[in-house]
Amino acid sequence: MQKIVLAITGASGTIYAYQFAKILATLGCELHLIFSETGLQVAKYEIGTNKLHHLKKLAKATYNTKDFWSAPASGSGIFDAMVILPCTMGTLGAIANGISNNLIHRAADCFLKEQKPLIAAVRESPFNHIHIDNMLKLSRAGGTIFPAMPAFYTKPKDLDEMAFFFAGRIAQFLGFDVKGLPPWRPEPQKN
Repeated sequence: MQKIVLAITGASGTIYAYQFAKILATLGCELHLIFSETGLQVAKYEIGTNKLHHLKKLAKATYNTKDFWSAPASGSGIFDAMVILPCTMGTLGAIANGISNNLIHRAADCFLKEQKPLIAAVRESPFNHIHIDNMLKLSRAGGTIFPAMPAFYTKPKDLDEMAFFFAGRIAQFLGFDVKGLPPWRPEPQKN
């Protein structure tokens, strides 16, 4: 069983986190959740209280961002990967510059120092130079920048299907075999 930390920050895109948590549940992973204060507010707004309640039920534990005494705050916490989905530019900037103002920042710092997978699904548009510099810093430090960009070649029928594909790609990137994730199959070109 893999233990995954999922951090949800205040950028738009909680639907991706919800789909990712559901995928992890089908894979038998142990999910540990951290919401930023704004992340929790955005989640309530974007996915509603029923889905938010379901998301929390999928987790073995949910941590307060002020709880530096929790397992994700230590490199000796036995976790396999951390995904920040969605990741605000403020969160990205703090992590890229070694600032640990909350548990999300501290946990990410631990994943970097322990050289474990850290994925930041950044969510902003357009990027400014500071965003780009911070993405480069995090990438050079060992993190993976995985922009929250939907794919349309799968011809999704609705937002849930679109979000499932993106969340599934993150799980696939972590090495999981995600059932129902459509591969790219281009149609033969006609001359």
